[in-house]
This record gives sequence, C-alpha cells and structure tokens, in this order.
Amino acid sequence: MKLNIQPTQKEISLGDDDVIVSKTDLSGRITYVNRAFMRIANFSEEDVLGQQHNIVRHPDMPRGAFKLLWDTLQQEREFFGYVKNITSDGDYYWVFANVTPDRDASGKHIGYFSVRRKPVKSAVATMQTIYQEMLAVEKSSHAAQAPAASIALLQSKLKSMGTSYDRFILALQEH
Repeated sequence: MKLNIQPTQKEISLGDDDVIVSKTDLSGRITYVNRAFMRIANFSEEDVLGQQHNIVRHPDMPRGAFKLLWDTLQQEREFFGYVKNITSDGDYYWVFANVTPDRDASGKHIGYFSVRRKPVKSAVATMQTIYQEMLAVEKSSHAAQAPAASIALLQSKLKSMGTSYDRFILALQEH
C-alpha cells in the first residue's frame, strides 16, 4: 500500500558512513531493511515489511527511471542510479543506489538486494535537471506510454553525449 505522504522541502542528508540496505522479493515487496533505512526514511520495520519498495518513492522521480531499473534487473544485470526518496513524514533524501538480483544458496533468483550510499552533490544536481525533463515528457504523454517516452528522452541525451547509461551514472559518482 503506497502511503499518501505530503512532500516537504526539507532534505535529510546521508552521512559519509551511512549505508542503507534493503531486500525485496521478486515483485518488489520489502523483506528486509537495515537500521540505517529505518532511521533515515523514518519508518519502522513493521511499517515496511511486506510493503512495495515504492513506499519511499518521491513524486519528483520519473516513472521512466523505475522502468529502466526494472528492465535492467529483468536482464539479470545490476542497476546503478540516483534516486530521490521520501521519508514517512514527507522529507526527502537522495541516494546513489546499487540494486542486484538476490539468490538463495542454490542459486535460485529470489529477489533483489539494494545498497544505497551518499551521492555526490554535483551528480544530484545533474540528475535533478534530467529527472525534471523526464517528468515533463511523462506529463505530456499518455499515461501508458509515459515511462517509455521519458526513457527515450534520456537515451537521446546519452547518445548525444556519446555514452551509455551505466558509464554516465558511474562517472557522475566519481566527481
């Protein structure tokens, strides 16, 4: 159940040593969160276990960003990206996320493992601009086509820069 949280303009900054960890099942339902997740997102374990991970999705995030994440994971590839999340009381925090398939001891794919760290500030500024453009494209598109339309915008930008999504995102974190 996605909560109806009213966003504020208050940013929560991650510390250099903060590492947010969560695990989900194959459909994105939370099966584990660490204490940093609970502290920063201001949710108790009981609030989030069994809930869709989008419980922390901020409305400033384009749907296309998450379509790209899921498309990447469906190819059994790890995903890197910058994400603006919302806390239980409407504040927000930016993370540099790495999401990978999670496997049991026999190698069976059972879900996803996500580790988020403090992002580079200049990367956040770059991604805010891109995400605003993606959101504008989504708002001017039919709802069913909106995520694909915003991904097309992103891919066009990357092509004009002569780079791939992965190279672009990882390079941002190095600055």
